[in-house]
Amino acid sequence: MTVLRSAFDPASAQARANRDAMLARLADLDAEYARLAEVGGAKAVARHRARGKLLPRERIELLLDRDAPFLELSPLAAWGTEHPLGGSLVTGIGVVEGVECVITANDPTVRGGASNPWTVRKSFRAHDIARENRLPLISLVESGGADLPTQKDIFIPGGRTFRDLTRLSAAGIPTIALVFGNSTAGGAYVPGMSDHVVMIKERSKVFLAGPPLVRMATGEIADDESLGGADMHARTSGLADYYATDELDAIRLGRRIVARLNHRKPGHAVTMAPRPPRFDAGELLAIVPADLRQPFDPREVLARVVDDSDFDEFKPLYGTSLVTGWAQLHGYPIGVLANSRGVLFSAEAQKAAQFIQLANSSRTPLLFLHNTTGYMVGAEYEQGGIIKHGALMINAVANSSVPHLTVLMGASYGAGNYGMCGRAFDPRFLFAWPSARSAVMGSRQLAGVLSIVSRAAAEAAGRPFDEDADAAMRAAVEQQIDTESLPMFLSGRVYDDGIIDPRDTRTVLGLALSVIANAPEPAPAGFGVFRM
Repeated sequence: MTVLRSAFDPASAQARANRDAMLARLADLDAEYARLAEVGGAKAVARHRARGKLLPRERIELLLDRDAPFLELSPLAAWGTEHPLGGSLVTGIGVVEGVECVITANDPTVRGGASNPWTVRKSFRAHDIARENRLPLISLVESGGADLPTQKDIFIPGGRTFRDLTRLSAAGIPTIALVFGNSTAGGAYVPGMSDHVVMIKERSKVFLAGPPLVRMATGEIADDESLGGADMHARTSGLADYYATDELDAIRLGRRIVARLNHRKPGHAVTMAPRPPRFDAGELLAIVPADLRQPFDPREVLARVVDDSDFDEFKPLYGTSLVTGWAQLHGYPIGVLANSRGVLFSAEAQKAAQFIQLANSSRTPLLFLHNTTGYMVGAEYEQGGIIKHGALMINAVANSSVPHLTVLMGASYGAGNYGMCGRAFDPRFLFAWPSARSAVMGSRQLAGVLSIVSRAAAEAAGRPFDEDADAAMRAAVEQQIDTESLPMFLSGRVYDDGIIDPRDTRTVLGLALSVIANAPEPAPAGFGVFRM
């Protein structure tokens, strides 16, 4: 039997402490998510509703199939910055007329839906997901264009939006724009470059320059409707493909467009009927210790995530700090790489490289579960070839062509983040648990390194070393790194696709695997030179 056994005792004192710590982090996360509903401010929301308009998440809910899930992406973009939480844009994946689609929706209650640097960054990530997984892109547009005070940060990179839309169309990936209000200046090109455009009577306004700018630039006096109203674009310019009477009608037309796309999934299919795990997903709250210096067994996580808790482990007695093996998740085959005791040695790196090659041979998607402090350091390990063996693993990850999914459960430090397919290595999706931490190294180690360097510099210069100043520096650095390692800080910079409740891991990964199946299988991998 390959069904995993569990040695985890959810009633133990350690498990209860772990659970309490995780629930506290989830409560903090819920408080941040609650802020998203209020980010535009009560006055802006009331003014929007007084105009008879729906909020962006309400529009999305009506667009989706009844009871269909919506996997919101990067909801905490801009967290910890001077910009509004969420980046004034809602993005995610939902099912419309049976088709998985990437959906983006401007939030007009936040500075009129104007784009700031985080809006742009968040939208780029949504475009990447649409391209990599060949998902139709539906843009729910209501934006005044660029947030002008931040133009220096968005004008140059913002041009990628136009490139993305045209490249998606050229690749045969449908782009659909439903225009609910103003779509001005650069924002006018979203409908202008989309395959299908729906505009709403007396609501949609699409123009490169509004009446004030036209008057300043040319002296011409024109009103909104004659310059860029839905009626004009439907009857005169031809920009509008469909003419809706109101928001609900626009959403209906958007759904009909998707229904006529003749979309099919060419990728990986479900190979077996899904079977639930044999252990309670609720216990995932109690597995990761509050102190990440304490190890935990990732098999306990897998037992509560994969189908039937069934896992065929590969090389179980070799390189035991990395667990590798085969499983099914919601019926989809996967290969798993999961950190066991944090540190990656030469054996783990070589084991990983071989396993990744095998997954590429069988065209099996890979799931990376992080809890690593990085590759082992020290004279013995340098002499044993840790650099070349780490490079072997990173080479395999970088050139693997099967889809990768990544979940940060605990620590994700140093080059271990790279070897385990962190964001820089373009996994199809990357999610984090509230317990995750990621940085170049742990805060104590980083502060200690700076202290050692400062002490050596003082000795070399022949000056006394200020112990009090060193202690203050170490405390300040530790606090800074601890803050910058937090999942909300990293999610705010769109370094993941969202922080998820551990109990939802199986569902989220199942949705991600279903999304991946929209793209055909990629060409076999071509690996670089493996140093021996």
